[in-house]
Amino acid sequence: MNLFPINAGNLKLDGGAMFGVVPKTLWQQTNPADVNNMVDIATRCLLIEDGNRLILIDNGMGNKQSSKFFSYYHPWGNFSLDASLKMYGFHRDDITDVFMTHLHFDHCGGSIQWNKDRTGYEPAFKNAYFWSNRDHWKWATEPNKRERASFLKENILPIEASGQLKFTNLPNGNLLKNSALGFDVFFANGHTDKQMIPLIKYKDKTIAFMADLLPTVGHLPLPYVMGYDTRPLLTLNEKEVFLAMAAAENFYLFLEHDAHHEIITVKNTEKGVRLKDVYTTQEIFN
Repeated sequence: MNLFPINAGNLKLDGGAMFGVVPKTLWQQTNPADVNNMVDIATRCLLIEDGNRLILIDNGMGNKQSSKFFSYYHPWGNFSLDASLKMYGFHRDDITDVFMTHLHFDHCGGSIQWNKDRTGYEPAFKNAYFWSNRDHWKWATEPNKRERASFLKENILPIEASGQLKFTNLPNGNLLKNSALGFDVFFANGHTDKQMIPLIKYKDKTIAFMADLLPTVGHLPLPYVMGYDTRPLLTLNEKEVFLAMAAAENFYLFLEHDAHHEIITVKNTEKGVRLKDVYTTQEIFN
């Protein structure tokens, strides 16, 4: 097995929205804001080369939305999904499976692109299956009023229309062992219903792709929960369970949204689970 970080682009989000009820005087110590109160955000995806499978976990915002849409999120830097794939010798047509942790636009927007004459949409990975789960798919296609702006129909419905959609099994508890793609999956419901956190066995390590359960290093303290989360108290409990497991078993936490920290480990302290070590992906994957 080989692992590759795939940066699908950087953006900025409102710091208050990213940290909910936590005062700016606290969260800006780890996530400094610009003059518009915006903090740096990455869309760092993960590519798994495992035998004849090439699995991409999440795929960023994509590029089919309007310039007005993107202006709300202040893209910065020179990263793109295609350039990142090319850097490791891959093309999007090589991808066999796209695993979507959840269907918010910044995680699945790259799944779908305009067709050649811009009259409709088509899968951006023509040779891949797209993986979600039945409960989250229903949640996203029949959205509540709070999340509706994050579940864009043009990102979601064309996947089903393509015939390339597949669903993982659902666990009895919060952990699905040995999913169809070969890795375990931790299910979390606080951010959105049935978000999936892959746990990948790599050499002697467990790599946890944290998605929006732990967006950045700054979100390690349990009360530091995003304003975007639909059930913040549930997120707090899920973080407590997961981070305790991560500290006990020395998981390597792959941070999708932290623009300045790629992988971390955590430890137990008197104040709760806190940062232990910071690594680059190169240090862990090579």
